[in-house]
Amino acid sequence: MKNLKLTEFVQETASNAPVPGGGSIAAVSGSLSAALAEMVANLTVGKKKYAEVEEEMKEIQQKAKKIREKLLNDIERDCQAFNKVMATFKLPKETDEEKSKRKNAIQSGLKLAAEVPYEIAEEALSILPLAEVVVEKGNSNAVTDGLVSAMMARTAVLSALLNVKINLSSIKDEEYVKEMTEKVKKAEQKAIEYEQKILNKSPF
Repeated sequence: MKNLKLTEFVQETASNAPVPGGGSIAAVSGSLSAALAEMVANLTVGKKKYAEVEEEMKEIQQKAKKIREKLLNDIERDCQAFNKVMATFKLPKETDEEKSKRKNAIQSGLKLAAEVPYEIAEEALSILPLAEVVVEKGNSNAVTDGLVSAMMARTAVLSALLNVKINLSSIKDEEYVKEMTEKVKKAEQKAIEYEQKILNKSPF
């Protein structure tokens, strides 16, 4: 998926194929967020005016690049997780044994389909501290790019977590659902509050 042309990816998303879906788009949003933070760092490094933050910006370059690449790979991971769930529903269910195996496979698949977008959300959350630094200390001519990075990160987090929630609604393991639901709430709150904190630094 990540190697498709942008026009092809968008067309594939718009088609009646179930993937790429919301989880994959969350990963795309996150990768773009990381790319913007990386860009502001790149526009800051080498400028005399910002010599004092040179090393900090170089560190952000590396961190943002790693996150960007990870999230690009997550586009495919999310598609694969969804496809695995769909495959379990096609398993035979003639005998009691087959029904039991199918039921267990579906539940395992749903957990994977919840965990992949949760990992995407966690990865996107890790961009926000980078966005904050580039907004505060980066090239002032690119401050809006840093702000958009924060906004895209928040969107990636909340979008990914929606995909966690829809899978949790079909999982029977109550303890698992309770634990994941708590994690989702905390991640949502953190993303919303952190984005607002960064946007409050905006000169506009």
